[in-house]
Amino acid sequence: MKIAETKRLIIRQASTKDAAFIKKLLNSPNWIEFIGDRGIKDESGAIDYINNSLIKSYKINGYGLFLVELKETNKLIGMSGFVKRDYLNHPDIGFAMLPKYEGKGYSFEAAKAMMNLGVNVLKVSKIYAITTEDNIKSQNLLKKIGLKDSGKITPPNSEEEFMLFEN
Repeated sequence: MKIAETKRLIIRQASTKDAAFIKKLLNSPNWIEFIGDRGIKDESGAIDYINNSLIKSYKINGYGLFLVELKETNKLIGMSGFVKRDYLNHPDIGFAMLPKYEGKGYSFEAAKAMMNLGVNVLKVSKIYAITTEDNIKSQNLLKKIGLKDSGKITPPNSEEEFMLFEN
């Protein structure tokens, strides 16, 4: 199901047919470094992730992480959308692209569309984002889509401190 469309992108819900792409994205270097290893090593694991994380979030929250594809070719290139974290009262926006598609403005275009979806369609009063202190590219993109640095946060059961952004 299509969620949003931009000049160059279609943003849509994931399905189990996207398992090969999900496996590739979740094992890409920046995903592992900045988001974390989800232990997805085969398509079966990717199907479980799609069902138990992505599709479950669509059903429970009415939003989630959506797949980003090039409008011109329908090639999947990344993910963008919202995560509902237990320790945050509002959705957390996120984005990730395959290495080949980084630095081309796709993350910005997708995240901007997701901000529009959050504010104007889902009527979310506040949108958060968390990132590591060394992820300068994400910090810059978060500022570019209108979020402001609002301090640090340490999730429960974690020793890692993250930067917190909000609109």
